[in-house]
Amino acid sequence: MKLSYKTGFSFGLTSGIITTLGLIVGLNAGTHSRTAIIGGILTIAIADAFSDALGIHISQESQNKYTERSVWESTAATFLTKLVFALSFIGPILLFDLPKAIIISVVWGFSALSLFSYLIAKQQKGSVWKVVTEHFIIGLIVVSTTQVVGMLIKTVFN
Repeated sequence: MKLSYKTGFSFGLTSGIITTLGLIVGLNAGTHSRTAIIGGILTIAIADAFSDALGIHISQESQNKYTERSVWESTAATFLTKLVFALSFIGPILLFDLPKAIIISVVWGFSALSLFSYLIAKQQKGSVWKVVTEHFIIGLIVVSTTQVVGMLIKTVFN
């Protein structure tokens, strides 16, 4: 895979999973509203995918070491990957009762993140457990923090 596509894919996948999981868990803890969660996912899928793609675009342009084509390939790959992975969380929210949908979403997100981390570690010939554990812990911190913030918001504003 070309470096430009790999850059966009890896950034979009990671951001799509972690951002969307954080949003789902936080909104659920604060609202228990399927409508709010779906609205949040759609917002992340559209606005944050564009934002992340622009961030990659500007970051690469500022380094002045990538071709224009490569910058646009990374931009497109980031946008499409973030969009697809964020939208992948809508299925469980629509198909299952909310508590079960949250669990399915967390399992799906951490499974995809762990698989991708595994593939990265294998490609780099590094310690699989170290890479997977590191990425898993960071994801866990995000999800746990958004759970607590959602519960605090519910407590303060209810």
